[in-house]
Amino acid sequence: MRIETERLILKEINESHVDDILKIRSNKVVNQFVKRIPPKSNYDALDFILTIKKRIENNETVYWGISLKNQTNLIGTICLWKFSEDRKKAEVGYELLPEYHRKGIMSETLQAVLKFGFNDLNLLEIVAITNKFNENSKGLLLKHNFILEDRKDEGFPDNLVFSLKK
Repeated sequence: MRIETERLILKEINESHVDDILKIRSNKVVNQFVKRIPPKSNYDALDFILTIKKRIENNETVYWGISLKNQTNLIGTICLWKFSEDRKKAEVGYELLPEYHRKGIMSETLQAVLKFGFNDLNLLEIVAITNKFNENSKGLLLKHNFILEDRKDEGFPDNLVFSLKK
């Protein structure tokens, strides 16, 4: 499922993106606020891609690689996942290589994915969870009218829960 914005192409990831996924998901800055085991090799990145493809097939996630229109390499990813039973609520997750931070890229990406989620998937609410120390992510969510919820992310005391209703 491809989405184009003014500067970006959001596209399906596949086996040709192994190097990009390794670079993004093993980046220390990207992982600074994320609790995960980063990939250590192309094999780990490929395993992740194959897992995502399976989750897409099973309707568990909608997942895009982010690239600039004039480039083929991925500079980040964004997804909708953790759908509610009735498929009216989902969580958005995103990551972007640090050299592309503070350029409006994730804002442009998020705007397109929110539109897709509300208009094409008919979601009524999109949730975002971010670390309380991740100022860029908190600012992005507030800019797009997400509201800080008075609830916890179970097991992750440093996380904040934001939501946006249609």
